[in-house]
Amino acid sequence: MTITIRVGQGYDVHAFSDSPGDIVLGGVRIPFERSLKAHSDGDVLLHAICDALLGAAALGDIGKHFPDTSEDYRGADSRVLLGQVIALLKASGFAPGNVDCTVVAERPRMSPHIEEMRQLIATDMGLDVSAVSVKATTTERLGFAGREEGIACYAVVLIHGLS
Repeated sequence: MTITIRVGQGYDVHAFSDSPGDIVLGGVRIPFERSLKAHSDGDVLLHAICDALLGAAALGDIGKHFPDTSEDYRGADSRVLLGQVIALLKASGFAPGNVDCTVVAERPRMSPHIEEMRQLIATDMGLDVSAVSVKATTTERLGFAGREEGIACYAVVLIHGLS
């Protein structure tokens, strides 16, 4: 029996809109004075995780599976999309091992929400919370995130399977 281990990385970014509204990150609704421009709920954290998982399994990317040209995904809950990615992963003979994410934003402040994000991501991925890392950083006011034009997220995952 051979154990297969793969690593995937994901990245997502969404711009802020001028409309008021909360944002959703890691499945957590965070009160904020601006919403994110997106076809789905705009959860850059879960989108980056989905891309990392799909990439590790060589299954394409989030746009291939959930195109923003499809009305089926307008306003979609990214936790549902993550569940579908996990199902695709399992159908391909893989399971997630761990995930490490970094949210890049000047505001809103992430630290009050990180533990809830970790819990929800762990639940959705079928992992122990100790296998889920969510961190946040600013860009010291540099670049689009520093100018508060949007939020970005990086994710790295390990998946494993038997072959």
